[in-house]
Parts: sequence; structure tokens; C-alpha cells
Amino acid sequence: MLLTGITFAVGAQAQEGLDAMLRQIETNNRTLQAQHNQADAQKLETQAANNLPDPTLSYSHLWDSDDKNITVGELVISQGFDFPTLYGARARQGRTQRLAIDAQTAAKRQDILLQAKEVCLDIVLYHNMQQLLDERLHQAEQLAELYERRLATGDASSLETNKIRLELLNVRTEARNNASALHAKLQELSVLNGGEPLAPGRPPMEGQLPGPAALGLTDYTPVPLPADFAAVCPELLAADPALQAMENQRQADRRQISISKQGWLPKLELGYRRNTETRHPLNGIVVGFSFPLFENRTKVKTAKVQALGTELLSSNARLQASSALWQLYDEARNLHASIEEYKQTLASQRDLELLRQALDGGQISMIEYFVEVAVIYQSKANLLQLENRYQKVMAQLYKSRL
Repeated sequence: MLLTGITFAVGAQAQEGLDAMLRQIETNNRTLQAQHNQADAQKLETQAANNLPDPTLSYSHLWDSDDKNITVGELVISQGFDFPTLYGARARQGRTQRLAIDAQTAAKRQDILLQAKEVCLDIVLYHNMQQLLDERLHQAEQLAELYERRLATGDASSLETNKIRLELLNVRTEARNNASALHAKLQELSVLNGGEPLAPGRPPMEGQLPGPAALGLTDYTPVPLPADFAAVCPELLAADPALQAMENQRQADRRQISISKQGWLPKLELGYRRNTETRHPLNGIVVGFSFPLFENRTKVKTAKVQALGTELLSSNARLQASSALWQLYDEARNLHASIEEYKQTLASQRDLELLRQALDGGQISMIEYFVEVAVIYQSKANLLQLENRYQKVMAQLYKSRL
């Protein structure tokens, strides 16, 4: 019961640190900021497509070729517009198009947040790996120091001492490489955060980034496998903004067919006309019709072909998304089984301290010790890699919940 409570508390703290980091990145990420501005521009463009054309104003001034004193003036102000039903159809199509733009923006947001989450998960991995390597390095340093003293007194051979020196060099190099990889992930996270401080309120040290502990990225949040994925999969597909964008675009293209069909309706023009040919100026109205005999040719056919293509793409995208989710679930299930097997096996392995005591007591040789230790540490490293991969797969599986 106590262990369960501790695990829950650690998981809650890890989730809090991860959520805080993702909220920061959602606010500060430059790509997301640009995407929002671009989406606003696209939505304004769809609204502008339904505006009235510009009004026209023309003035004619004529004079008699024989008598320059005889002049005629004519002023015409007119406004053209489409058949009224077209504006309603375009308004409905525009609303659907704007929904598609919003869904595309949400999909881009999820992609950025998923990338950031995977970077955070890698930071947790490298942090835990560094602790494992530091432990192994500490033991290798102690063993090297001991055998250097034994070599000096003649109690150890140079072969054994050289073996330990190589082990120490290899572990030290691996620890340095891991530390470099951790720093690279912290820098990548900083870029995703728009260059803003990763730990707000904490004064940054010159030329240094906050470590995993300061960011709350030292442990994973437990993510259980869904008991019945067949029930969860439709929910994830319905919440996928990329699929929503495709569906909205499909509806918008279907409505474009109706707009194209109404394009055969005449365009109208209404205006005011003033003529000064007689002594008393003449005022009147101007009414005009424009018949689209050529402008709308092939537009209906083009709209139908476009709508069919979008419908096929939408259907195919849904099939691919469903297949991808099931593949992720299968991978997560296999990873989960491997993790449990590793945990059970490692729990039954001989303790490292017991191995060291057996070596010091002469019960096992140096070669046997190194073989046992290498297997144990490699197994622990494999477990860390499996846990990281499992967390990433589950993050991809639940991407639509970000």
C-alpha cells in the first residue's frame, strides 16, 4: 500500500512537471505563433471571398465638334453583385472552410506538443541513464583504486589491473556521451520553447540550462495500457484534428459544387445615372445583367472532381490513422510485456554488492565479476530504453489528447 502511494505521488509530480513544460511551449513556440497568424490570415481570406465587388463610378464629358459651347455630361454610379442565393452558399462554404483551418491549426499544435513531449521523455531517459552510469562509474573507480594498491603490493596482476582500467575508461566515456546527449535534448527543448527560460522564476546561470530536476523531468508518468482498445480507438479517431480537417475540407468541397452550379445564374448590376444632354438634367437608374456564358465553363465539373478527390483522401486518411493506432497499440503491448519480464528478472538477479563481496573474498574471478556486472548493467540500461520507447508509443497513441 505504501509503495502504491509513493508510486502515485511520483507519477503525479512527473505529470505536473511535464504538463507545465508543455503549457510553456504551447505559449512560447515560434512555429505555433506563426501558425496561428497564418490561420487568421486564411480565415480572413475566406471571408473576403464573399465580399461584394467594388462599386464603379464613371463620368463622360462630350462636346459638339462644330460648336465647342455645346457640351453633354453623364455620370454613372453602379454596384454589381451576384445572384443573392450565391452569397448564402458561399457563407456556408466559408464557415466549413474556416473549421478546416482551425482543425489544421490544432493538428499542427499537436505535432509540436508531441515533439516536445518526446524530447521531455528523452530527458527523463538520459537523466536516469546518467544516474545508472554514475553508479557504475563510482564502482569502477573504487575497484580501479583497490587494484592499483594491490598491484603495488604484488597482490594483483597487471592483466587484472589493465582490465579494470579499460572498464573504467569505457564507463567514463559512456557517461560523458550520455551527459552530452542530455544537454543536447535540453537545448532542443529550449528551442521549442522559443528561447524563453525553461524554468520561469529561476535566475539562469550564465551559459547553462536548468537540469531535469529543476524542470520536474526525472520520472515518467505511469500510462497503463487500455484494457479494450477496440472501444478506445473510435474515440481517438474522432478526436484527431487532422481527420477533422480532412472531413471539413470534404464538406467544403461538396458545397463548392453547389456554388459552381449557381455560377450559371446571371450577375446583376444596379446604379444611378445622370445625363445633362437637355436643358434639364435627366436622372435615372441603371439595371444590368451579365450572363456567364464562358466564365463558368468546366467549373462545375472541376468542383465535382475536386470533391471526389478530397473524399477519397479523407477516407484513406481515416484508414491509415486507424491502422497506425492499432500498430502503436500492438507495439505498446509488446513493450509492456518486455518491461514486466525485465523487472521480474532483475529482481531475482544477484545484488551488485554481493558480487563485489564475492570478488573480494576470492569466491569468483575478475572475469566472472565483469561478466555478471556487465549483464546486470546492460539489462538495466535495456529496461530504461524499453520504458522510454513505451512512453513515446503511448504519447503517439494518445496524441489527440494533448
